[in-house]
Amino acid sequence: MTPSNRPVQIGERAGRVLAAELTRHSGPKSGLLVGALAGSPALTAAIDALLPQDTLTVVGASPGAAAALREHVERQGRWVAERTTVVEALGAADPADVVILAEPLTGTAEETRSMLADLTKLVKSGGVLSVVVPATTLPSGAADEVERQAALYGVGSDLVLRNIPPVRVHRLRHSPASPAAATRLQPAYRPSSVSLTRGMSIDSNGVAAAGIALGLAAIAKAARPKSKLWLVPALAAAPVAAFFRDPQREVPDDESVVVAASDGKVLGVERLTDERFGPANPAYLRISVFLSVLDVHVNRSPVAGKVVDYFVEDGGYAAAMKAAAEHNVAAYTVLETAHGTVVVAQRTGLVARRIVQRAPVGSLLARGERLGLIRFGSRTDVYLPADRVTPLVAPGDRVAGAATPIARWSEPTS
Repeated sequence: MTPSNRPVQIGERAGRVLAAELTRHSGPKSGLLVGALAGSPALTAAIDALLPQDTLTVVGASPGAAAALREHVERQGRWVAERTTVVEALGAADPADVVILAEPLTGTAEETRSMLADLTKLVKSGGVLSVVVPATTLPSGAADEVERQAALYGVGSDLVLRNIPPVRVHRLRHSPASPAAATRLQPAYRPSSVSLTRGMSIDSNGVAAAGIALGLAAIAKAARPKSKLWLVPALAAAPVAAFFRDPQREVPDDESVVVAASDGKVLGVERLTDERFGPANPAYLRISVFLSVLDVHVNRSPVAGKVVDYFVEDGGYAAAMKAAAEHNVAAYTVLETAHGTVVVAQRTGLVARRIVQRAPVGSLLARGERLGLIRFGSRTDVYLPADRVTPLVAPGDRVAGAATPIARWSEPTS
């Protein structure tokens, strides 16, 4: 790797994102951290992710870094030292479930391709490789090569703005993972929300929208200092940001229940057939939820599973609570689970015209994990195998995304 003109630092937030796949895996698991420095945020996050049955192998950023790393690990106490091994070189490391490159990729495309090839050999089947590149619009061999591979093997990426300079973390999976692996995962840490309090965040879309409103207010104030027109966008900033609120939710411990994909009011619970999702399970129980402009609009996965398909169908923009909304523009996320095919449909409404989906095909989603959002009033539908679930809600009920059970599986997870 070739150093860039501006040194790229991996700060605390970026380190936490890099180690997110380790953190969310309930174990037992193995991790491999490459290019680490003693006391670095990436190493700290990887150590924090360790559970009793886990192991972590650390390769230093340089041949001389091993001694300092061993000393640092020993200082963390016996519990960490028993689970962490420091090796001199990449060739001495064994394959792991999660491989993390703790230093940014800033070299040429050829150097990056070679490094990724070496790291990929050390990822166990179905495992994840996490790497970081500078977030820049300027031509970059490393960033371009990682983007190319992410288009083929990417299972998620996060922009970390609170870093010097901003970086993008990519997660790559070069071999398919079993859908059953999703049941061992916790919802992933995502920097797409800005924390306000311990229990409340604002999605990055809300931060951007509020920033635009305040920017318009500043322009209006500068253009016409005696006018009160600037108050209109200024006062709109707070409610716009509030619309994108993203509260922390406790997912029920009962693994036999399906949770709501969004907040809102249940519109319908009905049995239907839909072969768009595959002929193997033509009968579905569809639970539809209407989201008013006052509801939280972050969408979550109702089940643990693997994203096997994603497609968008064109349509209209009828009011989401109307029957005509059935034919609105909608984005469908198809999940393969231990119980069969489950689908989450994000539908636009009269005001909602923008769907955000953040779960690429091939990614694993924990039950209750954030998968995207819909801007302004809208509707979400959850399709479940009709002969394998019992509904727990009825039209008119209020539900909270990730927290309210909406159905129960009729057979145990296989």
